[in-house]
Amino acid sequence: MPLKKQKLMHEKNLIQVPITKALSIPHKVNGNFGACKIVMRPSIEGSGVIAGGAVRTVLEVAGIKNVIAKQLGSDNLLNNARASINALANLTTKAEVAKKRDLNLN
Repeated sequence: MPLKKQKLMHEKNLIQVPITKALSIPHKVNGNFGACKIVMRPSIEGSGVIAGGAVRTVLEVAGIKNVIAKQLGSDNLLNNARASINALANLTTKAEVAKKRDLNLN
């Protein structure tokens, strides 16, 4: 019983991260957690992950290969990781924006 409950809890916390063909993020995004601010920008193919500390780890685990990220504010590793997850959760695709605005993508 406890394993089933843990699995359900973990599935609730999963997020979908949209990734472009160049294994980058679709647009510039900001993430906040506490005093930490993260700014992520898409990068050209072959540039790699340009980020420091916990942000680099989160981006590599998410499967993003080409991105530029900057940490602002606090140096706390846990808060920086949570701010980067918040930034990734704020990513949207063109299709999601069009659906939200009731537009057709033809």
